[in-house]
Amino acid sequence: MSSGKLYLIPIVISEKQTNVVPEQVKEVIENTDYFLVENLRTARRFISSLQMGITIEDLQFEELDKKTPQATVEKLMSKAKTGTNVGLMSESGCPGVADPGSLAVDYAHKNNIPVVPLVGPSSILLALMASGFNGQQFAFHGYLPIDKKALEQKIKALEEESRRKNQTQLFIEAPYRNNQLVEQLKKNCYPNTKLCVARDLSGEQEWIKSTTIADWRKIKVDLHKIPTVYALFAG
Repeated sequence: MSSGKLYLIPIVISEKQTNVVPEQVKEVIENTDYFLVENLRTARRFISSLQMGITIEDLQFEELDKKTPQATVEKLMSKAKTGTNVGLMSESGCPGVADPGSLAVDYAHKNNIPVVPLVGPSSILLALMASGFNGQQFAFHGYLPIDKKALEQKIKALEEESRRKNQTQLFIEAPYRNNQLVEQLKKNCYPNTKLCVARDLSGEQEWIKSTTIADWRKIKVDLHKIPTVYALFAG
């Protein structure tokens, strides 16, 4: 018996913007009834929002998050080994990118299960595209430290690495700490270092600004509780 495929299904990064979902993604969802998802509620709501006439109760959802042990991943992926196609969904954006879905992808490769990545929105790539910074050399660092001293040290280290490698540094923050992070970036970076703030990408409050730290020190922007991606460039 041939194995099923593991489809990597991007979902919207702003709930109301379902118009950015490619037709291929909709076709895969329409023909899949078994899903591994980071968040059950988000996945169900996303599929319902596509308004394709799918009965959610007919689908099977299993949760796969950062706490899922390897033994459970193997159990969740066992259907693929017997011919069932599996849809993998992050809570937002592309599965496997800054996302625990990479556990399922790794298992698929080790067990000769075909992996099919689908095109869709990624806040990281959208921010990089919109920044105007180096798109040939870049790194994503996830969340920066919460501790103030550790955060200051990390910001300075990222800035120095960017200057040394001519590299764009991408990172995120918990939405309720966005404003504090921007203030720390203004305080700890050199005036000629460039910062891009990409707020609510593809959403109704989308706002993207790239300029120097010297200019940012004159700008007031409220990012509180709004998903935001940051890019730093000192090259």
